[in-house]
Amino acid sequence: MSRQTATGRSIPIITPAQGVTEAMIRELVVTFYDRVLRDPELGPIFHKAVSGRWSEHLAVMVDFWSSIALRTARYSGKPQAAHMGLDLTPELFARWLDLFAGTAREILKPDVAEFFIERARRIAESLQIGLGIGPKALRLP
Repeated sequence: MSRQTATGRSIPIITPAQGVTEAMIRELVVTFYDRVLRDPELGPIFHKAVSGRWSEHLAVMVDFWSSIALRTARYSGKPQAAHMGLDLTPELFARWLDLFAGTAREILKPDVAEFFIERARRIAESLQIGLGIGPKALRLP
């Protein structure tokens, strides 16, 4: 099963991603979150939310992305709950996505980078909907 993207590319939804390895996932996660910690907008949020638990957080993120890309089913967390109460905004999500995309494009082959970037966009959109922020959030009376 696959889904067409806006660019007409087919992205597998059920099968593992082609050309992705655990080593690539680990490098992406470690490099990206190192940059997040140094980012003036995102760093303070992550320092506060994950202070003293960075090794644990990185391991969870590797499991998360492994579950998405390789269908390993190692991740069993609750992303919506983990992001509640962090005062996130659409602008912060956009910053996160820009940093993620830049990191992915810098360290991964183009097709692999685009796989991760597309998934990250969908995840960010879903999180924003669930958190009630962003352009697609439900506005109930």
